[in-house]
Amino acid sequence: MSTQIVWVLALSFLINLISTLSYSIRIVGIRTRKIAVSFALFNVLVLISRTANGFQAPILANVVEKTIYYHNPDPISVFYWILWTTSLATLIGALLIPSFQRLFSYAVIHFSRHKSIPSLVLAGFSPAGFHLIRTSITTPDLGNISQIKSKEAIPWKVFAFNVIAVAVLTVGVLASLYAGYLKPELRTTSSNLSSVINGLATILMFLFIDPYLSILTDEVTEGKYRESSFRRQVVLMVIARLLGTFLAQILFLPAAQLIVMVAETM
Repeated sequence: MSTQIVWVLALSFLINLISTLSYSIRIVGIRTRKIAVSFALFNVLVLISRTANGFQAPILANVVEKTIYYHNPDPISVFYWILWTTSLATLIGALLIPSFQRLFSYAVIHFSRHKSIPSLVLAGFSPAGFHLIRTSITTPDLGNISQIKSKEAIPWKVFAFNVIAVAVLTVGVLASLYAGYLKPELRTTSSNLSSVINGLATILMFLFIDPYLSILTDEVTEGKYRESSFRRQVVLMVIARLLGTFLAQILFLPAAQLIVMVAETM
């Protein structure tokens, strides 16, 4: 396995780990009563994720280019390694959510008091910060998972949209790059189609998923919705995300072939 592929796998893991942890930010905001600060602080991690995403696609594109130029074996196994890494990162992120909630709650409170990112970073690397990290580590509460069996109605439409949106976002760039391998003379057109695919999935999230969770967040802060029920919704969305990464592995090759067909007709 080349250094380039190792970097791609590491970046994919980081991107999807942060994306999974993002589901817990609303819970942190509810706990600390500082929803806006929680999102603002988490945007630092989002910036790291987007920076990693900016490096991932060009490195992977370079792997495809070299494969075409040197007539190397079909790189499809590399893409499936990336997809499996995505699922692994999502699973580990789900298991880390309870620990992350505790630690991030302290970070939000510290930032609210001192209003300084550098001060927060220095506090994190202090002996007290390392002690706080150790004491914040905890295992997921099985009670939260068992609540899924509650008699409360499950928002199947939102759940399904989340599965589909995650699957499409996961395969968007990967399928377009592999389509460039399948049809090298149209690889520029194929790679540019990824923005269209990701745009559709993003619209799906912004129309159905984010508004739904935002409404529930407001209702919890207003006392109209139980926090335990909201945590159940978050668990469902995390499960939906994990299922979406599995669905992406099924959709990857058909999506790449569809992109080739669209590129040929343009």
